[in-house]
Amino acid sequence: MPALWPARLVHAAGTLRATPSQTEGPFYPLDLPDDHDADLLRHGDLVTRDGQPATVEGTVVDLDGRALRGAAVEIWQCDAHGVYNHPGDRGRHDPAFQGFGRTTVDADGRWRFRTLRPVPYSGRTPHIHVKVRLGQRELLTTQLYVEGDPGNARDFLWRRLSDDERALVTVPFRPAADGGVRATFPIVVRA
Repeated sequence: MPALWPARLVHAAGTLRATPSQTEGPFYPLDLPDDHDADLLRHGDLVTRDGQPATVEGTVVDLDGRALRGAAVEIWQCDAHGVYNHPGDRGRHDPAFQGFGRTTVDADGRWRFRTLRPVPYSGRTPHIHVKVRLGQRELLTTQLYVEGDPGNARDFLWRRLSDDERALVTVPFRPAADGGVRATFPIVVRA
C-alpha cells in the first residue's frame, strides 16, 4: 500500500476503506451534453465567467490500493447560481457551464476535472456528485463535500453519514496558484 495514503483512508488493519455511497439525486443528466469532457468551465465555445474555478482531482483504487485503470469518473453539479442543467431544475442554467463531465482514470489511477467550487442551493450544502464506472458496471455513486462549509451540519444527506464516512467524502478546497481552488478526492471502490 502506498505510504502517501491519507490516514483517514486506512483501517487499523492496513486495508483501505471504501468510499461511502450516496444518492445520485434527481439531477443526473437525462441527456448527456454534446460537450462532456473534463473541463466543465467550457461548454463548446462558451466559457463561464461566474463562480470560483476549481481543480478537482484524485485517484480511483480498489480496496487493495490497485489503480482502476480505464475506469470512468463522472461528475455533475449545479452552476454558480445553484441551478442544474436539468429539466427538473426550475432556474435558468448558465449555458457556458457544462454541468457534467466524464474522464478516464489513467494507469496510476489518477483523474482530474476543471470545474467550479460547488455552491449551496435550496436545502443543500455545496457538493459535487461523483460516479465511477468500470465498463458496464457502476461501482460507486457518491457526493463530494467542502470541508468546513457551515452548511454541512444542516445538510440531511451529510448528517446521515457517520463521522468516519464524512471524513472520506469531505475535503478541503485550498487556494491554487491559478487564482482558483484545488481539491483532492481519493476514491476507494469495491471492484
